[in-house]
Amino acid sequence: MAEVNLIYNKPSLKGEITVPGDKSISHRSIMFGSIAEGRTTVSGFLLGDDCLSTIDCFKKLGVEIELNGTDIVINSKGMDNWKEPVDILYTGNSGTTTRLMLGLLAGSTIHSILNGDASIGKRPMKRVIAPLRDMGAKITGRMDGQYTPLAIKGSPLKAIEYTMPVASAQVKSAILLAGLNAVGTTVIHEKDISRDHTERMLRQFGAEINVENGTVSYKGGQKLHATHVNVPGDISSAAFFLVAGATAENSEITLHNVGLNHTRTGIIDVLNVMGANMDIIVDDENAAEPTGTITIRTSELVGTTIDGELIPRLIDEIPIIALLATKAKGTTIIRDASELKVKETDRITAVVEELKKLGANIEATEDGMIIHGVEELHGASLKTYGDHRIGMMGAIASLLTDGAVQLDDADCIAVSYPTFFEDLIRII
Repeated sequence: MAEVNLIYNKPSLKGEITVPGDKSISHRSIMFGSIAEGRTTVSGFLLGDDCLSTIDCFKKLGVEIELNGTDIVINSKGMDNWKEPVDILYTGNSGTTTRLMLGLLAGSTIHSILNGDASIGKRPMKRVIAPLRDMGAKITGRMDGQYTPLAIKGSPLKAIEYTMPVASAQVKSAILLAGLNAVGTTVIHEKDISRDHTERMLRQFGAEINVENGTVSYKGGQKLHATHVNVPGDISSAAFFLVAGATAENSEITLHNVGLNHTRTGIIDVLNVMGANMDIIVDDENAAEPTGTITIRTSELVGTTIDGELIPRLIDEIPIIALLATKAKGTTIIRDASELKVKETDRITAVVEELKKLGANIEATEDGMIIHGVEELHGASLKTYGDHRIGMMGAIASLLTDGAVQLDDADCIAVSYPTFFEDLIRII
């Protein structure tokens, strides 16, 4: 746990950054490459702690995975040939690894145990386990499977038709992955559309899947075929520098290789509505995962309301959006975001408490927060709660304060952005 003292004295930000690989897609590239029989290659992989936990889990299942920087080679004999692990499958701080692997392991032929760090031990797993049990999954765990550690005995599964109670790509993906080995057609209905990386990657690996009007369906028993996956830059990581460029004085930052999947671009919509001075050049909108280059400049921002179907498209960006709102004229209201309470920490409470320390006029609500801008921010000692997004929010805030910002644990940022401080220094 490394403390850092950040003193930047409100710099102008200039330069270019190539955004590191998308965390969600990096996880899935390893999972799908391990399911498919043959040699799968991955480029642009995110070497963050969470994604390395996913690699470790599949190595314990007997899958051969080679790393050469951000290039990965996966040699798999297919899911039917996974080995029963001798050790616990340790998922670290990764909710994606934990929840998606529940779906995969439920329909396997092996017995396994999943466990993560202290934060994972507090995150609700029943939302995944309940529909998986409806499919016939045999999963036991602490408080009847509400929390890790969890034991999974692979068993035959049957497809279900399921209506999502909340927008959650992790729950949806766990059901879809369980459906690979289920008898029948798995059908999922979404009221609010969550990120669709799993659906896209199923197609990329050769599966036939139908997505129409919020309903996803596909037939079980399909075989996946090894392929190449190009991981785009993570828009959730780019968001921190987009906010920095929009709020720091006399600034202009260009971000390359940013993923522009429409289920993830809520941050772009918010910046546009708030008046950001921003240009976007799309590289190839027909790619499996579209990417582009974004240039952001110091902007005259105004407050807005963020709610409804927009929330799933920017749920991970809300901490940095809250900081953005402190520099916008008027009031910004964030609501319908109660999902923030079950992230790595309770992000509603964490964001409000830490931004208040900096002088922000912000208050928590039951399902979000209200931010009154434009406030002058000052230095303070901040807690990260071991949450990478709270840590990066604090670091970007240090660019806007009149004094030093101290973070109690900067190491947690490596979960999703191991080169964050290198990129930050590059533009100062």
